[in-house]
Amino acid sequence: MATRNSPSVDDAAVELPPAIPLDVPRLTRLSWELGSRVLEDEAARLQSTWEDTETPWKLSIFRATDATVVLKVRTPVGRERFYGAAELDLEAAVATLETAPSWRRVD
Repeated sequence: MATRNSPSVDDAAVELPPAIPLDVPRLTRLSWELGSRVLEDEAARLQSTWEDTETPWKLSIFRATDATVVLKVRTPVGRERFYGAAELDLEAAVATLETAPSWRRVD
């Protein structure tokens, strides 16, 4: 009997919204509740905040543990989305953000 192995939603790669010029491998989408709770923890430290000068998109990067970061994306309508990543994976991607013409660091 032949079976088909169709990819599930869980197998799909997680990506940041197209407006955010970062390509971070092995990104994990966090629920709003979990992302908010992680950032309320005393151990979470803001590393940098970025904004698009042409649109109201914002990105904040927080160090959650010694090796983990949380990305907080604020959409133009004010919704917050949270993503988790390894800090090493993010380091290489931030260079792209630094050279993006419409993005600037605000902290």
